[in-house]
Amino acid sequence: MDSNLPMDAQIQKLSEKIKTAQLPIDLAEKVNDMLLLLQTSLKSGAGTFTDYENISNYINLITSLPFNTETSDSLDLNNVKMTLDKNHYGLNTVKNEILEYLSSLILNLNKNKDNSMVKAPILCLVGLVGTGKTTLASSVAEALGRKYERIPFGGMGDSLTLRGQSRAYPDAEPGEIIKKLLHAKSKNPVILLDELDRVDDKARADIMGVLVELLDSEQNKGFTDHYVDYPFDLSHVLFIATANNTTNISTAVLDRLEIIQMPSYTDEEKKIIAKDYLFPKILKDSGLNPGQVVIDENLWPNIIRPLGYDSGTRSLERTIEGICRRVARMAVEGKIQQNGVVAINAQNIREFISV
Repeated sequence: MDSNLPMDAQIQKLSEKIKTAQLPIDLAEKVNDMLLLLQTSLKSGAGTFTDYENISNYINLITSLPFNTETSDSLDLNNVKMTLDKNHYGLNTVKNEILEYLSSLILNLNKNKDNSMVKAPILCLVGLVGTGKTTLASSVAEALGRKYERIPFGGMGDSLTLRGQSRAYPDAEPGEIIKKLLHAKSKNPVILLDELDRVDDKARADIMGVLVELLDSEQNKGFTDHYVDYPFDLSHVLFIATANNTTNISTAVLDRLEIIQMPSYTDEEKKIIAKDYLFPKILKDSGLNPGQVVIDENLWPNIIRPLGYDSGTRSLERTIEGICRRVARMAVEGKIQQNGVVAINAQNIREFISV
């Protein structure tokens, strides 16, 4: 609210916002009626600042929703393959399944004038922690040229987290689906539904019920968030799901998922991932220069398994991060020259990791 403007002028600004937002006709009529009622009640003294604030917040939100805005798809399968290979070592079986899945989508998107997704199961990447599920989803978004959003389901304890709360309640707000669309500013992002199997036990049935609606192409065309209180077409969204296992996912949701099993990495694969993918990225993120940290070739087995076997790369990533942060601190404290090279070998390895 702009306190320097009279109330009539502020309401007029909201009215202009509605006109320029290209809302669906019936929604525009609904909010215009709300605004007219507010103006009347304020003039009569029955309305309050809280009434104005609630309606103002609602109008600002719905006029920001991407009812008619979407990004252009890059429907080049070779580009998808190049992106997957650039970001992920190995996983050839998984990559081929993703490419085959996207091939069908690409063919149908080329046929569909409205760019809505076809009726097909939702990809669900299933595997242990650190096997690359989340990063594969972001790579798909990158390859297609779509915005990428993530909704964590770990510990989610209320279906209203997804569907939002009615404006009749104090401090009501939209659910995660609407929030992600607002952030993406696009009606066709890739939305990752991360760790579906880790929702709170007490809320599992309700959350699974909302998921059935989200993932069903016949139902998600009119998904209604309680706060927005108006159907939004989610058929343009590409949902991708992940889970550690499928035990806690309801049968109704599983029927709408295409399961892709993520394999564990061998030590040799982890070594290549560490040297060619993780290490260069973590060096850069730590503020260090390429080549500033040199690790003796014989030490990689200790770095790969500092605490024993791990099916994924999460522990490996943390170990490399610890090494790079230690070197970054040495540089800041003046213990090495700003661009000095630190060689990590059998004699000094204990200074950087516990082995």
